[in-house]
Amino acid sequence: MKSIKDLKSLAGKSVILRADFNVPIKDGKVLDDFRIKKVIPTIEYLQKKGAKVIIISHIGDEGKESLLPVAVKLKKSIKEVEFIGTPIFSDETEKRIKALKNGDIVLLENLRRETGEKKNSPSFARALSRYGEIYVNDAFSVSHREHASVVGITKYLPGYAGFQFMTEIENLSKVFTPTHPFLFILGGAKFDTKIPLIKKYLRTADTIFIAGAIANDFFRAKGYEIGTSLVGPVNFQVPLIMKSKNLILPIDVEVTKNSKNHFTRASDVMPDENIVDVGPQTISQLKDLINKAEFILWNGPLGKYESGFGGATEEVLKLISKSKAKSVIGGGDTAALVAKLKIEDKLGFVSTGGGATLDFLSKGTLPGIRVLK
Repeated sequence: MKSIKDLKSLAGKSVILRADFNVPIKDGKVLDDFRIKKVIPTIEYLQKKGAKVIIISHIGDEGKESLLPVAVKLKKSIKEVEFIGTPIFSDETEKRIKALKNGDIVLLENLRRETGEKKNSPSFARALSRYGEIYVNDAFSVSHREHASVVGITKYLPGYAGFQFMTEIENLSKVFTPTHPFLFILGGAKFDTKIPLIKKYLRTADTIFIAGAIANDFFRAKGYEIGTSLVGPVNFQVPLIMKSKNLILPIDVEVTKNSKNHFTRASDVMPDENIVDVGPQTISQLKDLINKAEFILWNGPLGKYESGFGGATEEVLKLISKSKAKSVIGGGDTAALVAKLKIEDKLGFVSTGGGATLDFLSKGTLPGIRVLK
């Protein structure tokens, strides 16, 4: 796979740069700019080399949101960025792209306003490719999607990987040959994507610690009451997986009932209670595992972070940041908490990917990687 450093001459070339600016926005302001910051080195490199940089991205799922708040945030780091808010295929957009000079940078409007993006429409990909001479993917976090701006466009333009894209592959690949003891902490939900990971890493990890909503399936398989807690839609062979000696579940959990919360043993949850986080005994249990580990892989929060129950996840992140272990942290919610705590420089590697990270760790490649080879 070629990176942008393999390009000998970029001066005067129109470069279509696929970024992932799908970031949380509230009241017109970006709440978490982690993914935005990660693509800045690639933008600055292309600009310095004299390329005409055309940045494309999506935001939201339905195409209703605008990338304008992202442009405002990006402009604080790179003043030269200009936002083109007109439809991607319009006379105004085409006119402004044709007027670009060496080193100019523009951000186009939300890709998902065009129906051909998610459908990987060949005509859409071809039309998009006409704006550039070179395609660069620095959006690892969407490279598990077979969308036009990730896969289809590479049929019409030579494709290269950006700096963050290469960094993701380099660091996530370390998981395939870890040092031992190897601790794998897996939280969150998305049962269908995480069960294959458990099955795969039961063979290589010394310990797999299961938390988050996915742990509820294991509690249920043990015969525990899980109350109104979230569980997976199907069984996923959980009873069979539970026979593995290197799989560990939380000792205690935090539960809510009638807007009140308390800690209880995992085996003592009541029918009208909802599991929202792990408890202090479990954090102590994890502390011991972290102190013994040489390599730690973590994906997904330990509790319902989106509902305000991120306390245990934050505590464990701090424990890992103080440990001697090499660490790889993935998952959008987990990365958001790392940014909030401002401890990224104390951790080994924090991935920008959520589903892409899971898919890469499970399969060793992604559609967006394959098309660049």
